[in-house]
Amino acid sequence: MEAFKSPKNLVPREKKPDGGLVSVTIPASPFMQKLGYGTGVNVYLMKRSPRGLSCSPWAVKKVSSKCNSSQQSIYQQRLNEEAKILKNLQHPNIVGYRAFTEANDGSMCLAMEYGGEKSLTDLLEERRAKRLGPFPAATIFKVALSMARGLKYLHNDKKLLHGDIKSTNVVIKGDFETIKICDVGMSLPLDENMTVSDPEMCYVGTEPWKPKEALQDDGVITDKADIFAFGLTLWEMMTLSVPHLNLGNDSDDEDESFDEDSLDEDAYYAALGTRPALNMEELDSSYQRMIDLFTVCTSEEPKKRPSAACIVEVLETTLSPE
Repeated sequence: MEAFKSPKNLVPREKKPDGGLVSVTIPASPFMQKLGYGTGVNVYLMKRSPRGLSCSPWAVKKVSSKCNSSQQSIYQQRLNEEAKILKNLQHPNIVGYRAFTEANDGSMCLAMEYGGEKSLTDLLEERRAKRLGPFPAATIFKVALSMARGLKYLHNDKKLLHGDIKSTNVVIKGDFETIKICDVGMSLPLDENMTVSDPEMCYVGTEPWKPKEALQDDGVITDKADIFAFGLTLWEMMTLSVPHLNLGNDSDDEDESFDEDSLDEDAYYAALGTRPALNMEELDSSYQRMIDLFTVCTSEEPKKRPSAACIVEVLETTLSPE
C-alpha cells in the first residue's frame, strides 16, 4: 500500500486545460452514487468539477464498511494489488487507472476510468425482463472483438491472465459505443509459455465460468482459462442466462428470477467446466459465426481453444453480421 500512498504534502493531481494542477479529492461514500458491488467491495460514481471545470467522472472502488476487521484487511490487500496491476495497463478495451488514494472518510480507494453506465450483466437482465430474446448477432460480434482485443493485450503484451472474465466484468457505454474489461484484481502472471507457473498463485475465478482445468487439483492454468470464460460470456448474450444455473429449473416463465431451490445441485456441479447447450430455435443463421466461436472457445481441452490473438485476427478479417 505504501507504494501507492501519496506523501502527506501531496495529493493526486490532474492538469487543467491551461496546464495548471487541480487537487483530487475523493468524497466519502454517502456522497457518491453507488454503481454496483463485488465480493467485499462497492463501486461508486464520482462526478468531478474541480474549480468549475467540466471533467469526466470516475468509478471509485472501496472496501465495504460492512466487512469485519479481518475481512477489511484481506479485501484492502486485494484492492492494493489491483491498483498495482491496473496502474501499468493502458488499452482502449481495459478500464483505465486514475488514482489510488485516501478518501475523506479515511478509507483507501481505487479511482478508475468510468467505463460506462452499466455492466453487460445489467443489460442482460434488462433484456431478459423485457423478453427481447438474444442480443443481435452484430452486437455479440462487437463485444467479442472488443473483449478479445483487451485479452490479447493482457495475455501477449502484459503476460497477465485476467482470471475472472464474465459479463459482470464488462462495462458498456451508451449503445455499445465502448466496451471495456474491468476488475483485474484476480489477475495472475503468465510465463513465456502462457502458463501460470508460480505455485503461490491461485486461480480464483467465478464458479459457473470456470474451465475444467481450474476445477482439478492438478489442473494447469494457462491463458486459455480466460478464453473458456470469454466463450461463456458470448453464450450469456445468446441465452440471457448464467451458465449452468438453469439446470433443474422447469419454469417456462422467462421473466422469473432464478430460484435457488429449483437448482439440481448434482447436475450443476457435473456441468461445471463443460459447454452449456444453446437454444438453437432462437438463433437464426446470422449467429452462426458467434456460435462457432463460442463452441471452439469452450472446448474442455485447453489446447483446442484459440488464443486471444487468433480470435482478434479472425474477427478483424470477418464482416460483422447485419
